[in-house]
Amino acid sequence: MSKAAAGSTPEQRRRAVYAGGIGSLVEYYDFGVYGYVATTIAIQFFPTSSPTAGLLSTLAVFAIAFVARPLGSILFGHIGDRHGRKPALAISVIMMAVATFGIGCLPTYETIGVAAPLLLVIMRLAQGLSAGGEVSGSAAILAETALPNRRGFLTSATQVGSLSGLLLASAVVGIINWVLTPEQFTAWGWRIPFLLGILTGFVGLWVRIRLQEAEAFKRVEQTGKVAELPVVEVFRTNSVNIAKAFGLTAINFAAYYTVFVYLSIYLQTVGTLSKAQATFSTTTTIAIAAVALVFFGLLSDIIGRKLVIGGSALGFLVLTIPAFKIMQGDNLPLIFGAQVVLGLLEAAIMGAIWAALAELFPTRVRYSGIGLGFNLAGVFVGGSAPYISTWLIQATGDKISPAYFLMAVSVITLATLMTVPETAKKAMPE
Repeated sequence: MSKAAAGSTPEQRRRAVYAGGIGSLVEYYDFGVYGYVATTIAIQFFPTSSPTAGLLSTLAVFAIAFVARPLGSILFGHIGDRHGRKPALAISVIMMAVATFGIGCLPTYETIGVAAPLLLVIMRLAQGLSAGGEVSGSAAILAETALPNRRGFLTSATQVGSLSGLLLASAVVGIINWVLTPEQFTAWGWRIPFLLGILTGFVGLWVRIRLQEAEAFKRVEQTGKVAELPVVEVFRTNSVNIAKAFGLTAINFAAYYTVFVYLSIYLQTVGTLSKAQATFSTTTTIAIAAVALVFFGLLSDIIGRKLVIGGSALGFLVLTIPAFKIMQGDNLPLIFGAQVVLGLLEAAIMGAIWAALAELFPTRVRYSGIGLGFNLAGVFVGGSAPYISTWLIQATGDKISPAYFLMAVSVITLATLMTVPETAKKAMPE
């Protein structure tokens, strides 16, 4: 057993899984629900004669949250590396719940004019700060608690939680759309999934309070090796690894928000599916991916992180164009199948990525290092993915142009992978 896992008990590992998985579920339900009601938010906050212009404005606000994520990784990374993973994760889940509830309470453009979209931006920035410190902290504590030969398997709980959160958001929005008339949903029904965020926040906080601090961090505290300014130290000593984390995460981020968020819009606006059909396809894809990624995490423990991540990136390079061509048609089984294939490719990299990132950084700056590399990728290719995809179609007239975006990002990940040594089954740096 490595030092990273020394002293951890099965009970500690169980609590870490609950805190990582359920906490991420709560965070990503709150963060992701915005994407599923984007077309309605466009009407409420960005009234315009052009539906595309309104949607682009809404997706721009979606992307703004990602600008705040690196700031969140600095803030929560400082707390997590200085004072422990537990308090950082508890604060992040509270911030997300309050911001999500706030969106559900906002007056619309019709009520207060331009102040409405400004308030929406503020709420999304708060969500971005919270998300910036969420999954990196969950991954850090799970990796530090796991046995060396099960690090990929255990850290996949974070991703199961994030996908389950998107699944819950998709399901809630789908049920509300089914129960209410389109007029009722547009008038007030869109607020319900946001208002529910306060309840999920209480659940996440309760789980995080019960979390036990990782032994690896306790040893850093006991030996007086806690970083004074984690963000400064991680840039000074691990800037190359931050760049590698960015490159490894690039296709993970781009595909996540393309396959699990944007395609719900694409299938309605470019494809031939109704809102209910698009929601069903996306929900099914997320559910399958949430189960599959656990097996990919375990596979990365057996054959290595590089083979799993590389296989995923190569798959996006080869299969994305055929998938997008299929999704423009009207054959429902084939359309569902195409989205599921892309979802499985994303599940593969999701299963392996957090262990790979955690293994890049030493304990004293692990929270900050993971968060910065991951969230900087989010700024450039994550939250902007739905916006870039929508803009590409409008600018080029080519309905499969979002596929080119995914393929370009996959090349970045493949190139980065060539610079990273295999870290599976090895002790993490102290």
